[in-house]
Amino acid sequence: MSATSSAPQHFLADDDLTSAQQREVLELAAALKADPFSATPLAGPQAVAIIFDKPTLRTQASFTAGVAHLGGYPMLVDGTLAQIGVRESVPDTARVLGRMTSAIVWRTYAQSALTEMATHAGVPVVNALTDDYHPCQILADLLTIAEHTGGLAASGPALTGRRFAYVGDGANNMAHSYLLGGALAGMDVRIGAPEGYHPDPEVLARAAAIATSTGAQVSVHTDPASAVDGVEVLATDTWVSMGQEGQKEERERPFRPYQLNDALLSHASPSAIVLHCLPAYRGKEITDAVIEGPASRVWDEAENRLHVQKAILAYLLGHR
Repeated sequence: MSATSSAPQHFLADDDLTSAQQREVLELAAALKADPFSATPLAGPQAVAIIFDKPTLRTQASFTAGVAHLGGYPMLVDGTLAQIGVRESVPDTARVLGRMTSAIVWRTYAQSALTEMATHAGVPVVNALTDDYHPCQILADLLTIAEHTGGLAASGPALTGRRFAYVGDGANNMAHSYLLGGALAGMDVRIGAPEGYHPDPEVLARAAAIATSTGAQVSVHTDPASAVDGVEVLATDTWVSMGQEGQKEERERPFRPYQLNDALLSHASPSAIVLHCLPAYRGKEITDAVIEGPASRVWDEAENRLHVQKAILAYLLGHR
């Protein structure tokens, strides 16, 4: 493929990419999925620091495998041992890692810390999840949607006009990234969430601003049936995010009407697909019948983390 726009320096939030750049990354991800070892921008091998401050399965597996596929060495850093920001400041850590690696991937808590890392590293920094955003997951979801709706066909306009609903905690990182990433893709993005758990107004405003140039629509609904009415894609996430375990009972109560079950799925398009970023708490935010049912594309979605993360690393490193 030919480059149509210069790559950003970092990928800290979904809207670090333009709509055109997002399309380029998704096309590159599809190409790398079809031919996994066709790009080796990390040949050497060059090292990529992959830091985990939060529990992980898919992120660790997909980034370590992906860096290896790209010809590099995945340098795993245990955040509990490194104690970045406690034992050693974020700027000092960034300056050290930036001299030893070609990129830094960080799964952490505060978005501000990730931004500080990017300011001082001197190499591309990728958000592998923060409390505010989960942009790599949204790229995986968009690739999955495209695969199952024809959204990357050469004759079609990307994902423009696809109707998408996310139900559950509208104030979490997934909801925020769905708004931004979906708006960039030109989709109709609906967040179904109870009062008190709606998206950050600043993020919603950013998504609405993006929508004016991409033809997208963004909206927030308190009625779950209204949110999913006629949609082609439904997604959900845990009601209790990492760090909120002590609030489990009080958090679960308002979300029960938003459970992704057969009754809610019946309001969507008959051909709708279902996504969940995992881990799934079956019987809570999603039922066994749905996640194991014919609409589920959850396992394709999990695999696609590998392909889109390879693509974003290659893209930031200048490979098209």
